[in-house]
Amino acid sequence: MNKKVPMRRCVGCGEMKSKKELLRIIRTAEDEILLDATGKKNGRGAYICPNEECFKKAVKAKGLERSLKMAVPKEVIENLAKEMEKVAAG
Repeated sequence: MNKKVPMRRCVGCGEMKSKKELLRIIRTAEDEILLDATGKKNGRGAYICPNEECFKKAVKAKGLERSLKMAVPKEVIENLAKEMEKVAAG
């Protein structure tokens, strides 16, 4: 029997991809916004393709804010961009 692959929609480009292909950004109970590399942390999650283009689209179209149900401060966006660069490079 085939195991079902969980699919998620990228908040940047809107494409459906397997969960493994996407990065997860979460909002914790304390309203912190973090990049969840493991995909296992508790919190409200938003999925995004691991590239700069989708990240920019998600920020511009407020896809990230909509998914996390809160406003995302500019410095948090800058930190996420830096973390995503590390993940994409590493």
